[in-house]
Amino acid sequence: MNKVIIIDDEPLARSIVVEYLQNHPDLEVVQQCGDGFEGLKAIQQHQPDLIFLDIQMPKITGFEMLELIEQPPGVIFTTAFDEYAIKAFESHAVDYLLKPFNQERFDKAIAKWNEQKTNLPEKMTQSVLESASSSPAQRHRIVVRNGSKIKIISVTDVFYLEAADDYVKIHTQEGYFLKNKTMTHFEQSLDEQLFVRSHRSYIVNVQQITRIDPYEKDSHVAILRSGAKVPVSRSGYGRLKEVLGL
Repeated sequence: MNKVIIIDDEPLARSIVVEYLQNHPDLEVVQQCGDGFEGLKAIQQHQPDLIFLDIQMPKITGFEMLELIEQPPGVIFTTAFDEYAIKAFESHAVDYLLKPFNQERFDKAIAKWNEQKTNLPEKMTQSVLESASSSPAQRHRIVVRNGSKIKIISVTDVFYLEAADDYVKIHTQEGYFLKNKTMTHFEQSLDEQLFVRSHRSYIVNVQQITRIDPYEKDSHVAILRSGAKVPVSRSGYGRLKEVLGL
């Protein structure tokens, strides 16, 4: 028996999935969740084989919830999301159900998951998240785990980002938070007019810069409002000058 969790803020949408699952006795619904916070807890508790996941939900989106899971289960999106995101799904082997969907389309999604579940979860989910990260909906905030809690950081509150092995340190007024992503991910997903890759290991919020001082040889250092100093390489200095109009 395969365990299933349904995560959608619309009770009617959840009930439709439950109804369609009656044609699949090998799939057992272990929990229904109305938002991403509840969904995250349910996934940690039940370790499901498959989740049906809405994208546009209150609190955190389906994408943001997936980013917080270390080993994501199989995912079938149930969504009324925009065409951009659907194209991202189509370029990878993760299925989606565009609301409203019927039993026939639902059954096809289940069949696709059954064919691919042996090598499905992590690679596919990460591919979808990387593609979806450049959607405008993902550019305004960063969701991180802070111990047992979930922290939502507005990008306007970010001073700078710093590479830290397999993680990125997100520096804010409250201190720093770790996100299991790459610097390239943030360079591609954040607004390039606000966040500049000043150095191989640093991305800086240009609105936080008070001045840029010469440092060693061809390098500089950006002084932020907080007093923090962010390294600026030769190429990073060129990018900063372009964005700042210097």
